[in-house]
Amino acid sequence: QVHLVESGGGLVQPGGSLRLSCAASGSIFSIKTMAWYRQAPGKQRELVATITSDGITNYEDSVKGRFTISRDNAKNTVYLQMNSLKPEDTAVYYCNAEVHSTAWTLYNYWGQGTQVTVSS
Repeated sequence: QVHLVESGGGLVQPGGSLRLSCAASGSIFSIKTMAWYRQAPGKQRELVATITSDGITNYEDSVKGRFTISRDNAKNTVYLQMNSLKPEDTAVYYCNAEVHSTAWTLYNYWGQGTQVTVSS
């Protein structure tokens, strides 16, 4: 089975920065797409950014120019560099991965979430 573990969340002032990490472990042949989602209190979970296995990225409009998603395939890890943070970025951030346990099987996995709080 595959396990995703997020880290790097915390409390930061507006305008500050954080870098989130998510490491995948277990039965992994390869990882197709990795992504970050977030869920704020009273709101639905929303997609923040995605990155394909060959490095193609996509971002939600509100984070363009501020957040950068990247990955290290050798470490099965995805990152989210978050700059110029705003209070409205406050949420639980979840990583997601489409994982091939073998070349013929593809499943979607979620991390446990990490809290990001932007407040003065």
